[in-house]
Amino acid sequence: MGTIKTKGIIIAENNMGDFDKMVTLLTPSGKIGCSARGARRPKSQLMAGTQFLCFGEYMLFKGSNTYTLNSCETIELFYPIRIDLDKLQYASHITKIVQDVTDENQNTYKILQLYLNTLYVISEMELDLEWVVSIFKLRLMCLLGFTPIVKKCATCQTEENLSHFSLKDNGLKCTHCAKQDTGAIQVSESTKKAIQYITWAPAKKLYSFRLSEENSKQLAMISKLYTEIKLEKEYK
Repeated sequence: MGTIKTKGIIIAENNMGDFDKMVTLLTPSGKIGCSARGARRPKSQLMAGTQFLCFGEYMLFKGSNTYTLNSCETIELFYPIRIDLDKLQYASHITKIVQDVTDENQNTYKILQLYLNTLYVISEMELDLEWVVSIFKLRLMCLLGFTPIVKKCATCQTEENLSHFSLKDNGLKCTHCAKQDTGAIQVSESTKKAIQYITWAPAKKLYSFRLSEENSKQLAMISKLYTEIKLEKEYK
């Protein structure tokens, strides 16, 4: 038992009683579910800091089995997401995935970093949201230990003529080996380079490249299918 000070972002909120809330906070050390007493009162100092997608610094009291939110200082509210239905839908979509792949007492620093960077891009930049989410999903799979094979053929190890992505064998394949894999998806040179870049790019430069509409659709399909196969769950 004791007091804990941590940065985190609210990834879920639920009303409890007349004025209280239960919130789920994603921190660098995993998810924390905690009660926020009086957070729904009009003059509560916890009102802003317990809203969905609020990133801030939180002071928590850890009891024997529960956490209570004592105070918070907001850092970022991602306001543009709150007033744009499309942005909110995509932000909610990636939040659902984050909820599914994180747990308590888990090192989630890199996942939190990716999540915050992606929310910033959705919030502040007028980009194709499907493209943004595609990058998020594929990079998240890398952080979870599902990094695809992208520098050589997943079957024969050659680095030449990588023209397909194999969902079955988790990575790029050369033209020859792809003939034996009926489920392999043909990719353009630009899409191939995008997949390679997503797997190793510095976190702050992850969204610094662009793709044509056709190549973005290729990336979106591969990212969606790869994520759903690895997480064994379909995300709409």
